[in-house]
Amino acid sequence: MKFTDRFKSRTMHAVIIAGIILFASFAPDIILQDFNPEQQRTVLLLLLAIYLWTFSKMPTGAASILLLAMIIILNLTDSVEEAMAGFLSSALYFILILSILSQVLIKVDADKVISSKILGLENITPRKIVQILPVFMSLLPVLIPSAFARLKTVLPFVDSMNEAFGFPDDSVFKKYALYVTGLVNQNSTMIVYTGGGYPVLAAQLLKDYEIADLGWSGWFLIIAPPLWCALIVTSIFSWFYLKLSYPSESAESFTIEKNPPGTDYYEYKPTKRFWFVIMTFSLMILTWIFTDPGQLPTLLPPMILLVLYALPKIELITNEDIRAFNWENFLLIGASLSIGVILDQNGTARMIAEQLISLVPEDAGIVINIIIVAIIMFLFRMIFIVPTSAVIVIFPVMIPYAEMTGIPALTLAFIVIMIIGGTNILPIHSPTLYFAFKEGVLSRKDHYMMAVFSSLTFLIISILAALLYWNLWS
Repeated sequence: MKFTDRFKSRTMHAVIIAGIILFASFAPDIILQDFNPEQQRTVLLLLLAIYLWTFSKMPTGAASILLLAMIIILNLTDSVEEAMAGFLSSALYFILILSILSQVLIKVDADKVISSKILGLENITPRKIVQILPVFMSLLPVLIPSAFARLKTVLPFVDSMNEAFGFPDDSVFKKYALYVTGLVNQNSTMIVYTGGGYPVLAAQLLKDYEIADLGWSGWFLIIAPPLWCALIVTSIFSWFYLKLSYPSESAESFTIEKNPPGTDYYEYKPTKRFWFVIMTFSLMILTWIFTDPGQLPTLLPPMILLVLYALPKIELITNEDIRAFNWENFLLIGASLSIGVILDQNGTARMIAEQLISLVPEDAGIVINIIIVAIIMFLFRMIFIVPTSAVIVIFPVMIPYAEMTGIPALTLAFIVIMIIGGTNILPIHSPTLYFAFKEGVLSRKDHYMMAVFSSLTFLIISILAALLYWNLWS
């Protein structure tokens, strides 16, 4: 990095830190005069958290520990144990266990088996793959409960398909496939609450705030229809955008069948271990679908499955797999949950919501209220890097808005969930988006055109779903 770049970076961080200090000094008498002293300190903690998780270069794990220390220093809880309340959430351990389990599918070569089967189909053409891939990716969260694991599973498949059809490394086919594995993959995580860390946390928040205790199928029925509408619109747009942007690849190249060159993928056959994993995963999913989470905790089936995979003679999970888990994310989510608990318990979230409601005209109807909430959500989401930290901080702030405006709580909750999960503009807004972008196939222009269109589509679909569909469930 050049000296001028380092200087600009340091200057930016100095300005932000100075702004937080000035806010702490003057805001209590001006902006936060209606907040009590504890709430004022909580707002300061929230600003510090946003800075540390977005702009700061401090490692995420260390930043999370600093925030836990600040909770104690600012005397926001009565004990150290209460400061660590976020680490008692079952959602945190659900994410941990599912992330470890998802790696088992890669161990048994699930990606290579799927690729060999698809490449072995008769009359397979690139156009058919283009049509199938978004559908496949939107259903894959049911089987693989981790967006990053799905990325690692599908990327080798994309490379082998691109090679099999004789396309160059930067072909329109590969550009579109990377859009699907990056953006569609991340957005489709929400289709089931077991699809990844973000929907797990969102479902837990619905339960914690006594809005709804949804089962697997209940969550699916509420969010799948509007989610699929958004994915269909964005996928069609992205395909035609890429085709028009790179017209040198003729339409015939997407319809003529190719004779795929020999690849190692044809050597992969389903093994006994593969079928064992598929059957046990399917059993876990069926248990989620057909049992009441009030009677059988959602966390229990994956806990049993993890133990099963770790048994001697099976050994699909080892200590190395557990050590390989991203423990920085564990600390980030735990600290975020702790901050969310404090925001709710000391009334800070409600006070912020009351300040926001002043932006709404007094005679505004339900339609205007929903549109304003959606736009505020969209702008809030841009502050945060990952959706998990965004939903934990934003959810407690926005939910009191339901009682004040007359928007049904379940409707408002899914506006929050859908917009946070569907707003992924910058590559850093999602690890899967970041790694797909790092492949170097999509240009910055391509990425931002498709990502902005996708995010705005999710904003519009969320508003329409709130007015026409989610109100039916409230």
